Amino acid sequence: MNSIALILLNLSETRRRSLKLWNGIPEKYFNWKPDKEAFTIIEMIRHVLECEHLFHTIIKNRGNLGDYESPWRELKYIDLQYELKIAEQYRSSFLDMIGNLTELDLENIRIERTEVGQSKKLGDYLNRIVFHEAVHMGQMLDYLRTLRIERPKIWD
Repeated sequence: MNSIALILLNLSETRRRSLKLWNGIPEKYFNWKPDKEAFTIIEMIRHVLECEHLFHTIIKNRGNLGDYESPWRELKYIDLQYELKIAEQYRSSFLDMIGNLTELDLENIRIERTEVGQSKKLGDYLNRIVFHEAVHMGQMLDYLRTLRIERPKIWD
């Protein structure tokens, strides 16, 4: 298995487990947050979905966000399935872009984010995107532990 296939597998497995987690949370808890500074559950889910689109834009522009405007900016929350349906087209485009990369692209394309002092090889940057989602999955599991509600079994 080459590096691109491994990145796609990691993205797929991480999202599969996120979906298992998100779908296992009773909707009555979606507006809960542990403190006033934190994301609510639904805000964190949307953040993960939205950031994947943001990261894709960063990659396409090699680090420059330009006049990026989030497709989620004006959307009102309806339910989890609606959020996932919105994200579906953006995720598909993101995965297609990765599938069309070469091993040399992972090594030679650099993502320069001067506003945050970041310069990364594309392969490294793609792995950080997966890590971002995984971190939020861990936070969400902690939210559920704090609420003392059953946590979906994501480790299958």
